[in-house]
Amino acid sequence: MKPVLVLQHLHNDGPAYLATWLQRHGVPFELRNTEAGEPFPAQAVDYAALAVLGGEMSANDDLPSLRQAELLILDAMARGRPVIGHCLGGQLMARALGAKIGPSPLPEVGWHRVDLQPLTPAREWFGAAPSLTVFQWHEEAFSLPAGAVSLAGNLACAHQAFAIGPHLGMQFHIEVDEEKLRLWARSEHPGYRSQQLRHATVHDGARICDELSSFLPAHQAVADRIYARWLAAVSEA
Repeated sequence: MKPVLVLQHLHNDGPAYLATWLQRHGVPFELRNTEAGEPFPAQAVDYAALAVLGGEMSANDDLPSLRQAELLILDAMARGRPVIGHCLGGQLMARALGAKIGPSPLPEVGWHRVDLQPLTPAREWFGAAPSLTVFQWHEEAFSLPAGAVSLAGNLACAHQAFAIGPHLGMQFHIEVDEEKLRLWARSEHPGYRSQQLRHATVHDGARICDELSSFLPAHQAVADRIYARWLAAVSEA
């Protein structure tokens, strides 16, 4: 099997539980961290699938690495390599496909419920439950790309996930593990502090950590299902 390509934009936004899942299932992967000076490949031809991680920047920022990620997304999709995007990664997928990225009606930081559409694709990706509690950290959101099916949403963000065949874009961070969450919970960024005062949807680090044991086990069980569905076409090839 060819390796899975994982695109990382920032040091503090690594693959976390995604890497754990890939290793557990014996799936080879290659991690490219652009903040570490590792260039993204020009094409996806040498890879079985593509995963795009998150980051603090906007998908609309004028950064060469973001535009290269979008080209890789389109190349992978054209070659039939399944693509999965986490938060910024989902926004880059949507943007590459012609959708708009802009401010979310409300920013979301912390554990938040999303409601699933009663559609077969949503059940295939997320299971039969009508809603999920997922970990969020975003100010912007994607509109729905042409040809995509909206799978989930809530009042803060109309489109929390979309699918196009074997490809999945998510607004939330299904890849988080305890180490990553506790790292993020220590953030002292002034903008984060300001948002906590202005928006009830932005939770502080103490609340994130307090709720970790309640939500993370089920969260990772959903991640297991999502990642298995993402690579199903590869394992069947």
